Amino acid sequence: MQKQRVVSGMRPTGRLHIGHYHGVLENWVTLQDQFDCFFFVADWHSLTTEYADTAGIKDSTREMVLDWVAFGLDPQKCLVFEQSQVDQHAELNLILGMITPVSWLERNPTYKEMLDNIEQRDLSTFGFLGYPVLMAADIILYKALRVPVGHDQLPHLEITREIARRFNHLYNCQVFPEPEALLTETPKLLGLDGRKMSKSYGNSIYLSETAEETAAKIKGMVTDTQRIRRADPGDPDQCVAFNLHRIYVPQDKLDEIVPACKNASIGCVDCKKILTEHLNERLAPFRAKREELAQDPGFVNDLLTDGSQRATVEAKKTIQDVRAALRV
Repeated sequence: MQKQRVVSGMRPTGRLHIGHYHGVLENWVTLQDQFDCFFFVADWHSLTTEYADTAGIKDSTREMVLDWVAFGLDPQKCLVFEQSQVDQHAELNLILGMITPVSWLERNPTYKEMLDNIEQRDLSTFGFLGYPVLMAADIILYKALRVPVGHDQLPHLEITREIARRFNHLYNCQVFPEPEALLTETPKLLGLDGRKMSKSYGNSIYLSETAEETAAKIKGMVTDTQRIRRADPGDPDQCVAFNLHRIYVPQDKLDEIVPACKNASIGCVDCKKILTEHLNERLAPFRAKREELAQDPGFVNDLLTDGSQRATVEAKKTIQDVRAALRV
């Protein structure tokens, strides 16, 4: 039985942190054993907001792909490639842009939110308004049947489905399937300061940093702000650090820590030492593999070149179908 095709991408923002791992990458690693997976570096998407400063995109791509492979993506099980190396992404984006109503793009909730919240960059551009069209092209170019998304991303996927449906209707064809959501649940991962873990906040623990760097960060991490003295009872539910305990510390150990925290028989310093030990132990083999992969300066380029060539073969088939439907 042929596996259903899944397509997903990630903008190259450089080294990934543990929030990226638990939010996206861990799920990708699972999906590669269940589906025909196409995972791509969305470097064209970077230009929608970073068009004025492109210098770091290549280095960010390398760092991100090293994390992908070190932490479990297997190029023998899935296709890993670079969006900009497959010309058909841009071609299909152009074609779909011709049939997509502006009103569909203007009602996109992310578009409105980012316009309101990002003040340091001018986002009143054609490319930023139209990025859902490019996203649709990325997905339906490979005739994906499933797309891994969280609940908050469902409106984005619905635009893709509407664009595919409109193309098929306008040209009386069935070129594009309407991709279904593959809903994923992601843990709410707080950063070192209690806000959402984000590179822009400077509150992240990176997959590729050393055990010593991780230990230093956790040592200074916010805990229960109501626990002023060592003798004060704590509340794990109000502790920022305990958010990571739930992910990295075994349940039997948590069963000891929770009552100990509440009756003040364990302090925050000792509690964070336990977290550091288990987090570093969990990441150690992946970090070692990443360091090994990084020794080969051509590894990422060779991987992406091969993957992009294979993706191009599939993309050309779709463009042939598109041109036949358009009669051009």
